[in-house]
Amino acid sequence: MSLTKIERRVRIKHRIRKKITGTAQKPRMSVFRSNKHIYVQCIDDLAGHTLAAAGSREKEIAEVAKNNKMEQARLVGKKIAEICLAKGITEVVFDRNGYLYHGRVKMLADAAREGGLKF
Repeated sequence: MSLTKIERRVRIKHRIRKKITGTAQKPRMSVFRSNKHIYVQCIDDLAGHTLAAAGSREKEIAEVAKNNKMEQARLVGKKIAEICLAKGITEVVFDRNGYLYHGRVKMLADAAREGGLKF
């Protein structure tokens, strides 16, 4: 019996998370993608704290890119880079959370790199 799309993503997610952890100096940048929105967090796994977060439901992002999900992902990537740099975080470990590095996830990552984050 084959796996469903969600079961497959969860397996990939666990396989990735075995290898990736975040610290206060180099947090894990985790992406969550729903059908309508995209969210990203920078997480210190040692302390169990979220250091920075951004999402497409924030007012300034939602107003600018109302129906274009690729544009939302680009703006969220720029926003998380801006927040992280303000907090003194320059390097992160990218956690695609089981999603393919393609489309909105890739757009968010590229925008975060353009914003000044290194990963």
